[in-house]
Amino acid sequence: MNSEKIKKVIIGIILLVLIFFLDRITKILILNIVEETGKLDIYVNSFLNLYLVWNKGIGFGLLSFDQKSTYNVISFLILLINLIIIYLIYNEKSIKTYFLLAILGGSFGNLFDRIYYNAVPDFIDLNYKGYHWFIFNVADIFITLGILCLIFSELLNYKK
Repeated sequence: MNSEKIKKVIIGIILLVLIFFLDRITKILILNIVEETGKLDIYVNSFLNLYLVWNKGIGFGLLSFDQKSTYNVISFLILLINLIIIYLIYNEKSIKTYFLLAILGGSFGNLFDRIYYNAVPDFIDLNYKGYHWFIFNVADIFITLGILCLIFSELLNYKK
């Protein structure tokens, strides 16, 4: 492996670890508050609340199922998608590598929770004048930003 590839791998691992631990730290802090107080319902300002929900579905609580077998199939599919993303990262030579790493780092955070807790703790509640968005977590932020950046990148390259 040449020095350019080694540098890419090291930067990629550092970015993955940073995203994973930022997600873990925020979730641990939130879960510690819940353990101490018995609940989480914090009004931060008129746009942001912290409210804990346990997500058994995929991003933003979509495809939530109570059946353990369905949950396991979805978890396995997420693992397969992560492997595909790793393959894409390995072969990508542009800035898209970092967008894929953001998606993978967030996905690793949520996959860890799916395995460890059998659900993903979501706690960021954005709202405007009583209209609430899906409750999400830090990992979801990185996944969403990575996807949006990939889309934007493809649109820019499409014009070329």
